[in-house]
Amino acid sequence: MMKSRFHKGGGMLALSAMLLSACQSGERAPTPEELAMSPDGGTTACPSQVLWGDTHLHTSNSVDAVFNGVRLTAEDALRFARGDEVRSTTGLDAQLSRPLDFLVVSDHAEVIGIGRRIADGDPALISDPTVRRWHEMMNESYAQSTRAARELIVGYAQDTLPEILADPEIARETITSTWAEHVETVERYNDPGTFTSFIGYEYTSMPTGNNLHRVVMYRDGLDVFGETLPFPANQSQDPEDLWAYLAAYEERTGGRAMAIPHNANLSNGLMFAMEDFEGNALTRDYAERRQRWEPIVEVTQFKGDGEAHPSLSPDDEFADFGNTGWDTANLDASIPKEPGMFEGEYARAALQRGLLLESLLGVNPFQFGMIGATDSHTALATGDEDNYFGKFVSDEPNATRAAHSIGASIRGRLGWQYLAGGYAGVWAGANSRAAIFDAMARREVYATTGPRMTVRLFAGWDLEDADLSADPCTLYDRAVPMGGNLSGTGDAPRLLVTAMMDPEGANLDRVQIVKGWLDSDGELQEQVYDIAWGDADTRSVDDDGRVAPVGNTVDLEAATYENSIGDPELSAVWTDPDFDPAERAFYYVRVIEIPTPRWPVYDRLRFGAEIAEGTELVSQERAYSSPVWYSPEA
Repeated sequence: MMKSRFHKGGGMLALSAMLLSACQSGERAPTPEELAMSPDGGTTACPSQVLWGDTHLHTSNSVDAVFNGVRLTAEDALRFARGDEVRSTTGLDAQLSRPLDFLVVSDHAEVIGIGRRIADGDPALISDPTVRRWHEMMNESYAQSTRAARELIVGYAQDTLPEILADPEIARETITSTWAEHVETVERYNDPGTFTSFIGYEYTSMPTGNNLHRVVMYRDGLDVFGETLPFPANQSQDPEDLWAYLAAYEERTGGRAMAIPHNANLSNGLMFAMEDFEGNALTRDYAERRQRWEPIVEVTQFKGDGEAHPSLSPDDEFADFGNTGWDTANLDASIPKEPGMFEGEYARAALQRGLLLESLLGVNPFQFGMIGATDSHTALATGDEDNYFGKFVSDEPNATRAAHSIGASIRGRLGWQYLAGGYAGVWAGANSRAAIFDAMARREVYATTGPRMTVRLFAGWDLEDADLSADPCTLYDRAVPMGGNLSGTGDAPRLLVTAMMDPEGANLDRVQIVKGWLDSDGELQEQVYDIAWGDADTRSVDDDGRVAPVGNTVDLEAATYENSIGDPELSAVWTDPDFDPAERAFYYVRVIEIPTPRWPVYDRLRFGAEIAEGTELVSQERAYSSPVWYSPEA
């Protein structure tokens, strides 16, 4: 039974006017349900609420998930995400303490549903001796099922799968029937105003084990989507072909779609490369299409955090979050990292590359917002440290999961190196497909590593401290929100930032602005500024502007912490002290929590779990806003 939580810090806070605004016209504001059911789905309403969701979740329709033992379906996943209690594959009761607002069940498109047919012993499939052996292993034990999954993943990465899995007739029949059932389920659970379910899938491009995966999500319902099928990577591993497929979909149906890259940290430098899939130099046309189809990137999830890396940002004391184990090789650990790869993997470096490319091509191909997601393969979308259900079924709560080796498919990595996170925070006018999708398209979104912190960013030329208490809906006329382009000019950009702790979580250590820019010599630069911090009256600031550590209240034996340090809310209006109007730049917000226990600490308390030497037991969770960009006027 994992639904209880060990710690609830702080209690509900009085919400500031800046963080949660409401219409102040004096007329009755439409309800969330009315907005969601309006003709535009609430997409033109002032985005006055943060909606929480997971855009990346797998069920038994994903071949690697079912090979690893999961038996829960898309319906189970949707029920869990909206707050229902479900029974996990290993028989544990599972429930979120707070429901999510939206979910994308994103099963792998590649022969979606075929794993279930193998598990069930489909005669046509198990006529192949390798597939028969996998079928027997899947039904023998979780351990054997996991071994079969490792063989499958390696076979897919190295293009050595049995030919029967590519049989056109079997694939067509499996994909068509599975997908139709899936879309019908997603439609049934879409409840505008209360809970939004999106049609989506994962495009699993992975040449020689280098991760080029994208989640694909649609704005549309079945009335527009029709009988559209997923686009699998075994049809083409080149993401440009996926974009062409999505363009054809929009042309044919009038609908909308987007692709969301993830785990760039396992791409061995290919996700944000300076060349295209074929090794050609990027062009303006490529940049326009990439910006069009990939407005946001999933930067944090179970398989590591991809915001920054210490080797790229040696002066950033917080750049080492969630890197351990994930910065040594590509996805299947078949090719080790080499110098120069990280620049094509981590979001901050990619955002910098985007500035350089924009100066050369006139369009920035890496102008993306940031979200988090789980990538859970248990059908359970939970990003909470004290309610962590693991990556695969073998990682569902037990006494050995933290110390075990993840296995041959991603060898050299240990269970504790999985992160329990994250989520996407979306500033939307209503809980509807239209409002959430459109917020993502305009990048008014942010990532968290799990905690539901409330973060807001505006950038303008004349913002003042008094604006911190203003109705944020009034700021859209004078400033741009996260994800926007700051136009015009002035003495220096002024960034208005507000952050509030997760009402059921930890206080905040500090709020930072991360700036990247292209200097007059054509060199890419970065700087991290502390702009607001907790316990401000007692913490020192050194000559470089660095704030002293916040301290640590974590009790490892009790798996608790105290909100006796840090602050529940932080805000500031910050002016860039180093602004040069001739230099392209971006700015994003990073919010750091005080130290809290990681999920292995809860496992030790609950199960007496073994903790291997070197296990990271404490972390400082965080949120990353989408950036705001500045470009000199032509």
